[in-house]
Formats: sequence, structure tokens, C-alpha cells
Amino acid sequence: MIRFSGALCALLIVGTMNAARASDTLAGEINVVASDMAVQQPSANWLSYNGDYSGRRYSALAQITTINVNRLQAEWVFHSRNSDRMEVTPVVVDGLMLVTSANDTFALDAQTGRTVWHHSRPISEGLIDDASRHLSRGVGIWHNRVYRLTDNAHLLCLDVRSGNLIWDVPYADWNRNYGATSAPLVVNNKIIVGTSGGDDGVRGFVAAYEAESGKLAWRFWTIPAPGEFGAESWPGDLYEHGGGTTWMPGTYDAELNTLFWTTSNPSPDFEGSVRPGDDLYTDCVLALDPNTGKLKWYFQFTPHDLFDYDATETPVLIDGMYKGRKSKLLVQADRNGFIYTLDRSTGEFRSAVRFVEKLNWATGIDAKGRPIRTDVKPTPEGTKVCPGYGGATNWFSPSYNESTGLLYFMAMEQCQTYISASTPQKFEAGKEFYSTGVKRTPGEKFQKLLLAYNVGTGELAWKYPQIGPGHSSAGTMTTAGGVVFFGDEQQAFEAVDAHNGRPLWHFNTGQDISASPMTYAVNGKQYIGIAAGGDIFSFALPQ
Repeated sequence: MIRFSGALCALLIVGTMNAARASDTLAGEINVVASDMAVQQPSANWLSYNGDYSGRRYSALAQITTINVNRLQAEWVFHSRNSDRMEVTPVVVDGLMLVTSANDTFALDAQTGRTVWHHSRPISEGLIDDASRHLSRGVGIWHNRVYRLTDNAHLLCLDVRSGNLIWDVPYADWNRNYGATSAPLVVNNKIIVGTSGGDDGVRGFVAAYEAESGKLAWRFWTIPAPGEFGAESWPGDLYEHGGGTTWMPGTYDAELNTLFWTTSNPSPDFEGSVRPGDDLYTDCVLALDPNTGKLKWYFQFTPHDLFDYDATETPVLIDGMYKGRKSKLLVQADRNGFIYTLDRSTGEFRSAVRFVEKLNWATGIDAKGRPIRTDVKPTPEGTKVCPGYGGATNWFSPSYNESTGLLYFMAMEQCQTYISASTPQKFEAGKEFYSTGVKRTPGEKFQKLLLAYNVGTGELAWKYPQIGPGHSSAGTMTTAGGVVFFGDEQQAFEAVDAHNGRPLWHFNTGQDISASPMTYAVNGKQYIGIAAGGDIFSFALPQ
């Protein structure tokens, strides 16, 4: 037993009381309700992974502008000791910032970076592939509770005032190849979750849990079972291992009461002969009823995917003029190299525009939205495929500025050599299910670009090329101040003019950036936040 002197004991009690008062001040009155979540242009608060339900990552805050952003400076830095690659987007509510690192959850004072509380959970042993990296992209919040996913696909519910665990629900424990890397989405008193493991022979799904009790409300399987529509692609028991995981948060239209969730590649990745046909519902955006999980419509970007072209990029919901007509649109820059525009009420295909030069797997998209394929495919000898394994873009977040009408996203010009197995691989628990893989093509150079796409005209507006090795996984965020923030290829956090891509400011973090930025305000002061390496940085204008 450890004993303390009376003076030290008194100091500990006072310190604990002071910490409790600080916690009460920041978290005691928090009560996030439906009207808070429905705000379409976040300002002081940033309540979910994308800021709001639309996926636009557009903030109404305008204190930081194209004129003064060059004066931006670091306010504070928070260091996480259990990760050197944070992919989290912080959530901020009433001055309290909530971040995740591996399986740990932190509540911070958003003005100072001081830790208010910390919930610790050990990382899980025996995981494979993405789950073994113990990545986490953040939390959801509802009333006075915080929700997060763990590396081994548990849904945790914590008290926002203290970080104490309220309940813990395992939601994919029947196959140890499942993992989770996403942030949950809160819709209609339900916590919507997905899983990773699409390259590891799991059966993908989206599930909803009751926010109060943690009870399962519904589950939509992305790989059809025998007798269901689309099952012809999955002979025998392959449907149990078909991939189609749901490892990024979706978006939500309250007016249509429709949840839009995207799915990953089929499994095995590079061997298509064992899964004939389109391989539904892989590489899709699904329109679901958030109350029941019933499918309203789907759109498949890459039928019979042989290239690991996950469609898990954010489905951005945009209302505005499209080719002269007021429209409710869903826009997605897809990993396969095309940016798609759909009518989100019906799923009807509107257009697809190629956004990279290096693309050889298809010559275009037909009038129904299906790719016009070439004969390029993985072979045992190796085949050059463009875009490569990382895709023409990937999970890092796009953003849309209502003033400019431009969608901003990071793109990659790259090709790689794809190799398929000479004989189909059989699924084994605890092992990946790629059926071989890819390697770098000799002499091939990667290049990242920040692109701006005019949604109304269907044309690329400008490009901002990056210099670096192509390792960044940083996304974008834009504001009413006319600025686009993003992480670049040289470990710097950058700001450019939203109208023309003119560089305005940069800050060297000294670490690779694998996260997307956000913004918030406390006491009328605007801050910009981003994770870089194992740190959370917060920036603001000097007083």
C-alpha cells in the first residue's frame, strides 16, 4: 500500500478538486441534441467527423481569411504517447475537444490543449492488416455521451463529463479478421458503425445501435446471402468472405431521411474468377433508411473490381444548380479515377469526369454510369495498372465551399504492377485474403495534387501540384473565409485561396500528416485543428 503525507494528500485532493471543477465547467452542461446535429454549416462546434451530416467539411467561421491567414500561429500542441500516426478528426462541443489515439480517448480543453479526462483501453493483440495498426478516426457524440470504435470492432459508450465507461458492445466478434478504424455517425438516436477487413475475407455490413442501451437496431449486410439479390457472384460460402466493408463514416440527408454509406472492394482482391459478375454490394454507395436499415437504392462505381478500388471516399451532399437546374446531388471523387455526380433522391447517374491522367483500366463511363473496361487486369506475370493500389484518391476527406461552388480533394498520379495468384487463394482465419498483390513499377513516379472541381459545370477549375514521395494521407477543409486547409506532401499544414489555389500559408509539423483538418471557435476566437504524426495541433490568429 502506498501512503502519502498529510500535506501531499491535501495537495492531491485540491488538485483533484480543481481538475473536477475544470471538467464540470467544460463538460457538465453538454447536451447534444438533434437540432445541433442538423446544423448544415458548423461554426463554433464541430460535432462529427465531417463537421456536419453533409460531408462538405465547410465551416461558416470567417475570422481567418485570405488576407490574414498568413499570420496564423500555433496555439498549443497535444502529444499522444501511444500512436505515431493519428488519423483522427477532433470533435469540439462547447469548448471541449474529443480525440482518439489507438484505443485511448482524450477530452481536452480546446483553448489550451490541457487534458480534462483520459479513458485508456489496451490495444488488442492478434489483429491483422489495417486493424493491427490500431488506427482510429474519432468519436460521435449524443446528449452527454461519447461513442467510439475500438481496433477489434467494439462500440464503446463513455460519459462526456468523466470519460467513464457506460457500456461496451462487441459487434463483429464471430470472425477475428474484422477490425474497425472509423468514427461512428449518430443519426436519429442511433449509432451507425462499420468495419474494416475488406482485404481479409470478412463479410461487410453497416449496423445501427440504440444510443441509450447499446442494443442492436438493425444490420445491413453488404454481401448478399444465398437466395438474395446479387448472390450469384458469391458461390458456395464465399459470401461469408466477400469483403465490401464499411470503414469510413457516411453522410445523411435529414429531409430525405436517407443515410449514404460507402463500401470497399470485393475479396479476394486480385482474383476475380472465383466471384463472377458485378460482386454486389462492393464498391458502392448505399442509400439506407436510418431507422430500419432498408436499402432504398445503390450505385456501384467499379463492378467486378480487380484493383482494390474501394468506394469508401466521402459521398458529399450538395444542393445547388447543376447544369442549369436546382438539384439535390451526391458527389464523390472515387478511387477509380472518376468523379461522379448522382441524384441523391433516386440514385440516378448524372455524370462522371476523369480527374487523373494516369488511368488505363477503363476508357470512360457510359450513359448508365458503368465503366467502359479495357483488357487490363492483374496477371501472374504482373500487369501495369493505373491508378495504382493507393487509388487516384482515397479516404482522406474532400471539402466543398458553397461560395466558390468548388469541391477540393487530394489526387494521386500513379501506376503499379498488379500480380494475381496462379491458383485461387483459400480463406484462412487470421490471414489476409488478397490473392497476391502489387509492387512498384520500375521508374514510376508518384505525384499528389490538390484539385478543385466545379460541380456546376463538371470541369476541373485548378490544380495545385505537390512535391514529395506521395505518402501523405491528409484531407481538406474549407471555410467561409475563402480558405482551403490541407496537409501537404512535405509534412506541412497549408492554406490556399479557395478561388484559385494560390498558396497563402504553411506550417512545418515535422511529421507525416494522415488526417483531415477541422475548425472551431471558443469565446469568439476561431481555431484550426489537425492531427500530424502523434500530435494534435491547434492554430489561431495572434491577439
